Amino acid sequence: MGRLAVNLSMIFTEVPLIERFALAHAQGFEYVEIQFPYELAISDIQTQLERYKLSLCLINVPAGDLMQDGNGLAGVPGQETAFREALELAISYATALKVPRVNILAGKQPLDADLLPCLKTLAANLKLASNLLSEHGIEPVFEMINGTDMPRFLVQNIAQGQEMLEAVNHPALKMQYDCYHMAMMGEDVLEGLQENINLIGHIQFADCPGRHEPDTAQIPYEQIFSWLKQSSYQNYIAAEYKPENTSNQSFTWKKKYFSDDVNI
Repeated sequence: MGRLAVNLSMIFTEVPLIERFALAHAQGFEYVEIQFPYELAISDIQTQLERYKLSLCLINVPAGDLMQDGNGLAGVPGQETAFREALELAISYATALKVPRVNILAGKQPLDADLLPCLKTLAANLKLASNLLSEHGIEPVFEMINGTDMPRFLVQNIAQGQEMLEAVNHPALKMQYDCYHMAMMGEDVLEGLQENINLIGHIQFADCPGRHEPDTAQIPYEQIFSWLKQSSYQNYIAAEYKPENTSNQSFTWKKKYFSDDVNI
Protein backbone atom coordinates (compact mmCIF):
# COMPACT_ATOMS: atom_id res chain seq x y z
CA MET A 1 0.00 0.00 0.00
CA GLY A 2 1.29 3.43 -0.84
CA ARG A 3 1.45 6.44 1.44
CA LEU A 4 -1.67 8.58 1.74
CA ALA A 5 -1.37 12.29 0.93
CA VAL A 6 -3.68 15.29 0.65
CA ASN A 7 -3.58 17.99 -2.02
CA LEU A 8 -3.35 21.46 -0.49
CA SER A 9 -4.23 23.23 -3.73
CA MET A 10 -7.76 21.80 -3.96
CA ILE A 11 -8.56 20.91 -0.34
CA PHE A 12 -8.66 23.29 2.66
CA THR A 13 -9.19 26.21 0.27
CA GLU A 14 -11.29 27.92 2.95
CA VAL A 15 -8.00 29.42 4.16
CA PRO A 16 -4.85 30.72 2.41
CA LEU A 17 -2.27 28.15 1.30
CA ILE A 18 0.11 28.97 4.14
CA GLU A 19 -2.57 27.94 6.67
CA ARG A 20 -3.48 24.62 5.04
CA PHE A 21 -0.51 22.67 6.42
CA ALA A 22 -1.97 22.93 9.92
CA LEU A 23 -5.34 21.64 8.72
CA ALA A 24 -3.73 18.66 6.97
CA HIS A 25 -1.90 17.80 10.18
CA ALA A 26 -5.11 18.10 12.18
CA GLN A 27 -6.75 15.54 9.89
CA GLY A 28 -3.95 13.06 10.52
CA PHE A 29 -2.00 13.38 7.27
CA GLU A 30 1.77 13.03 7.15
CA TYR A 31 2.16 13.78 3.43
CA VAL A 32 0.94 16.71 1.34
CA GLU A 33 1.18 17.75 -2.30
CA ILE A 34 0.86 21.21 -3.82
CA GLN A 35 0.17 21.80 -7.49
CA PHE A 36 2.06 25.09 -7.75
CA PRO A 37 3.81 26.10 -4.51
CA TYR A 38 5.58 29.07 -6.05
CA GLU A 39 3.41 31.75 -4.42
CA LEU A 40 5.17 30.86 -1.18
CA ALA A 41 8.87 31.21 -0.41
CA ILE A 42 10.78 27.97 0.08
CA SER A 43 11.62 29.02 3.64
CA ASP A 44 7.96 29.58 4.51
CA ILE A 45 6.98 26.14 3.19
CA GLN A 46 9.86 24.55 5.07
CA THR A 47 8.75 26.18 8.29
CA GLN A 48 5.23 24.79 7.90
CA LEU A 49 6.46 21.31 7.00
CA GLU A 50 8.72 21.19 10.04
CA ARG A 51 6.15 22.67 12.39
CA TYR A 52 3.49 20.12 11.49
CA LYS A 53 5.80 17.15 10.79
CA LEU A 54 4.73 16.91 7.15
CA SER A 55 6.53 15.81 4.00
CA LEU A 56 5.84 17.43 0.62
CA CYS A 57 5.55 14.52 -1.81
CA LEU A 58 4.72 16.17 -5.16
CA ILE A 59 4.75 19.52 -6.97
CA ASN A 60 4.18 20.48 -10.61
CA VAL A 61 6.58 22.25 -12.92
CA PRO A 62 5.15 25.75 -13.53
CA ALA A 63 2.80 25.48 -16.50
CA GLY A 64 2.77 29.00 -17.87
CA ASP A 65 -0.75 30.13 -18.74
CA LEU A 66 -2.30 26.65 -18.71
CA MET A 67 -4.40 27.19 -15.58
CA GLN A 68 -5.73 30.47 -17.06
CA ASP A 69 -7.08 28.61 -20.13
CA GLY A 70 -3.89 29.06 -22.12
CA ASN A 71 -1.82 26.37 -23.84
CA GLY A 72 0.88 25.90 -21.21
CA LEU A 73 4.54 25.16 -21.94
CA ALA A 74 5.73 21.56 -22.20
CA GLY A 75 4.04 20.62 -25.49
CA VAL A 76 4.02 24.00 -27.20
CA PRO A 77 6.60 24.56 -29.96
CA GLY A 78 8.48 27.81 -29.39
CA GLN A 79 8.14 27.66 -25.59
CA GLU A 80 11.23 25.51 -24.98
CA THR A 81 13.19 28.26 -23.22
CA ALA A 82 10.26 29.14 -20.97
CA PHE A 83 9.81 25.45 -20.14
CA ARG A 84 13.51 25.09 -19.24
CA GLU A 85 13.24 28.07 -16.90
CA ALA A 86 10.09 26.64 -15.31
CA LEU A 87 11.80 23.29 -14.86
CA GLU A 88 14.78 24.91 -13.15
CA LEU A 89 12.45 26.72 -10.74
CA ALA A 90 10.69 23.44 -9.92
CA ILE A 91 14.04 21.75 -9.30
CA SER A 92 15.07 24.52 -6.90
CA TYR A 93 11.90 24.00 -4.85
CA ALA A 94 12.03 20.21 -5.03
CA THR A 95 15.65 19.92 -3.97
CA ALA A 96 15.32 22.40 -1.09
CA LEU A 97 12.10 20.81 0.17
CA LYS A 98 13.14 17.17 -0.46
CA VAL A 99 10.23 16.52 -2.85
CA PRO A 100 10.63 13.00 -4.31
CA ARG A 101 8.51 13.51 -7.45
CA VAL A 102 7.75 16.34 -9.85
CA ASN A 103 4.85 16.34 -12.32
CA ILE A 104 5.12 17.83 -15.80
CA LEU A 105 1.84 19.00 -17.35
CA ALA A 106 1.80 18.43 -21.10
CA GLY A 107 -0.33 21.42 -21.99
CA LYS A 108 -2.67 21.89 -24.95
CA GLN A 109 -2.36 21.70 -28.69
CA PRO A 110 -2.56 25.36 -29.82
CA LEU A 111 -5.38 26.08 -32.24
CA ASP A 112 -2.89 27.13 -34.92
CA ALA A 113 -0.50 24.19 -34.47
CA ASP A 114 -0.41 20.65 -35.86
CA LEU A 115 -0.51 17.77 -33.39
CA LEU A 116 2.71 15.98 -34.37
CA PRO A 117 5.09 18.91 -33.68
CA CYS A 118 3.41 19.39 -30.31
CA LEU A 119 3.91 15.75 -29.37
CA LYS A 120 7.54 15.87 -30.51
CA THR A 121 8.09 19.01 -28.44
CA LEU A 122 6.47 17.36 -25.43
CA ALA A 123 8.60 14.22 -25.79
CA ALA A 124 11.78 16.32 -26.01
CA ASN A 125 10.82 18.38 -22.96
CA LEU A 126 9.90 15.27 -20.98
CA LYS A 127 13.27 13.75 -21.83
CA LEU A 128 15.03 16.94 -20.73
CA ALA A 129 13.02 17.01 -17.51
CA SER A 130 13.71 13.34 -16.87
CA ASN A 131 17.45 13.86 -17.31
CA LEU A 132 17.66 16.94 -15.08
CA LEU A 133 15.32 15.69 -12.37
CA SER A 134 17.07 12.33 -12.24
CA GLU A 135 20.39 14.09 -11.67
CA HIS A 136 18.88 15.43 -8.44
CA GLY A 137 17.36 12.10 -7.39
CA ILE A 138 13.83 13.28 -8.24
CA GLU A 139 11.41 11.07 -10.16
CA PRO A 140 9.60 12.71 -13.11
CA VAL A 141 5.95 11.96 -13.79
CA PHE A 142 3.45 13.28 -16.33
CA GLU A 143 -0.32 13.31 -16.11
CA MET A 144 -3.18 12.36 -18.42
CA ILE A 145 -5.97 14.98 -18.15
CA ASN A 146 -9.43 14.53 -19.62
CA GLY A 147 -10.41 16.50 -22.71
CA THR A 148 -13.73 17.68 -21.32
CA ASP A 149 -12.27 19.71 -18.47
CA MET A 150 -9.24 20.72 -20.53
CA PRO A 151 -9.95 20.54 -24.28
CA ARG A 152 -6.98 19.89 -26.58
CA PHE A 153 -4.84 18.52 -23.75
CA LEU A 154 -2.06 16.57 -25.42
CA VAL A 155 -2.18 13.39 -23.29
CA GLN A 156 -5.72 12.43 -22.30
CA ASN A 157 -5.97 8.67 -21.83
CA ILE A 158 -3.97 5.61 -20.84
CA ALA A 159 -3.04 4.60 -24.39
CA GLN A 160 -1.67 8.08 -25.08
CA GLY A 161 0.26 7.94 -21.82
CA GLN A 162 1.79 4.62 -22.82
CA GLU A 163 2.72 6.01 -26.25
CA MET A 164 4.43 9.02 -24.66
CA LEU A 165 6.43 6.78 -22.32
CA GLU A 166 7.62 4.83 -25.38
CA ALA A 167 8.46 8.03 -27.27
CA VAL A 168 10.51 9.48 -24.41
CA ASN A 169 12.11 6.14 -23.54
CA HIS A 170 13.63 7.27 -20.26
CA PRO A 171 13.87 4.74 -17.41
CA ALA A 172 12.94 7.27 -14.72
CA LEU A 173 9.76 8.65 -16.33
CA LYS A 174 6.39 7.34 -15.14
CA MET A 175 2.72 8.21 -15.41
CA GLN A 176 0.79 10.17 -12.83
CA TYR A 177 -2.55 8.35 -12.71
CA ASP A 178 -5.54 10.48 -11.71
CA CYS A 179 -8.59 8.26 -11.17
CA TYR A 180 -11.02 11.13 -11.83
CA HIS A 181 -9.50 12.07 -15.17
CA MET A 182 -9.42 8.45 -16.31
CA ALA A 183 -13.08 7.96 -15.36
CA MET A 184 -13.97 11.11 -17.30
CA MET A 185 -12.25 9.56 -20.33
CA GLY A 186 -14.35 6.40 -20.01
CA GLU A 187 -11.48 4.24 -18.78
CA ASP A 188 -12.07 1.39 -16.33
CA VAL A 189 -10.22 2.98 -13.40
CA LEU A 190 -9.37 -0.22 -11.51
CA GLU A 191 -8.41 -2.14 -14.62
CA GLY A 192 -6.20 0.73 -15.72
CA LEU A 193 -4.39 0.64 -12.40
CA GLN A 194 -3.99 -3.12 -12.46
CA GLU A 195 -2.61 -3.22 -16.00
CA ASN A 196 -0.25 -0.25 -15.65
CA ILE A 197 0.83 -0.21 -12.00
CA ASN A 198 4.50 -0.72 -12.89
CA LEU A 199 4.33 2.37 -15.15
CA ILE A 200 2.69 4.57 -12.50
CA GLY A 201 4.73 6.77 -10.19
CA HIS A 202 1.94 8.68 -8.44
CA ILE A 203 -1.82 8.21 -7.96
CA GLN A 204 -4.49 10.86 -7.30
CA PHE A 205 -8.17 10.34 -6.60
CA ALA A 206 -11.53 12.08 -6.69
CA ASP A 207 -14.94 10.70 -7.52
CA CYS A 208 -16.63 11.07 -10.90
CA PRO A 209 -18.72 12.85 -11.98
CA GLY A 210 -18.37 15.96 -9.83
CA ARG A 211 -14.71 15.59 -8.76
CA HIS A 212 -15.74 15.46 -5.11
CA GLU A 213 -14.49 13.09 -2.40
CA PRO A 214 -14.84 9.28 -2.74
CA ASP A 215 -18.32 7.78 -2.33
CA THR A 216 -20.09 10.84 -3.73
CA ALA A 217 -20.43 9.44 -7.27
CA GLN A 218 -19.64 6.33 -9.33
CA ILE A 219 -15.97 5.27 -9.02
CA PRO A 220 -15.74 2.01 -6.97
CA TYR A 221 -13.22 3.20 -4.41
CA GLU A 222 -13.82 0.34 -2.01
CA GLN A 223 -12.49 -2.04 -4.67
CA ILE A 224 -9.70 0.32 -5.76
CA PHE A 225 -8.33 0.98 -2.29
CA SER A 226 -8.64 -2.70 -1.37
CA TRP A 227 -6.62 -3.69 -4.44
CA LEU A 228 -3.99 -1.00 -3.86
CA LYS A 229 -3.48 -2.18 -0.29
CA GLN A 230 -2.52 -5.67 -1.47
CA SER A 231 -0.62 -4.52 -4.56
CA SER A 232 3.10 -3.89 -4.93
CA TYR A 233 2.55 -0.13 -5.25
CA GLN A 234 4.61 1.77 -2.65
CA ASN A 235 4.43 5.37 -3.85
CA TYR A 236 1.94 8.09 -2.92
CA ILE A 237 -1.87 8.03 -3.18
CA ALA A 238 -3.17 11.57 -2.98
CA ALA A 239 -6.63 12.99 -2.35
CA GLU A 240 -7.10 15.68 -5.00
CA TYR A 241 -10.76 16.63 -5.04
CA LYS A 242 -13.14 19.53 -4.61
CA PRO A 243 -14.94 18.95 -1.28
CA GLU A 244 -18.68 18.63 -1.76
CA ASN A 245 -19.26 20.78 1.34
CA THR A 246 -16.47 21.94 3.63
CA SER A 247 -13.02 20.38 3.56
CA ASN A 248 -13.16 19.15 7.15
CA GLN A 249 -16.47 17.40 6.42
CA SER A 250 -15.06 15.57 3.40
CA PHE A 251 -12.90 12.90 5.06
CA THR A 252 -15.45 10.16 5.75
CA TRP A 253 -13.60 8.06 3.17
CA LYS A 254 -10.38 8.30 5.20
CA LYS A 255 -11.98 6.82 8.29
CA LYS A 256 -13.80 4.21 6.21
CA TYR A 257 -10.91 2.97 4.08
CA PHE A 258 -7.72 3.90 5.93
CA SER A 259 -8.47 3.88 9.67
CA ASP A 260 -6.59 0.60 10.12
CA ASP A 261 -3.73 1.48 7.79
CA VAL A 262 -0.62 2.40 9.73
CA ASN A 263 1.34 3.45 6.63
CA ILE A 264 -0.40 6.72 5.86
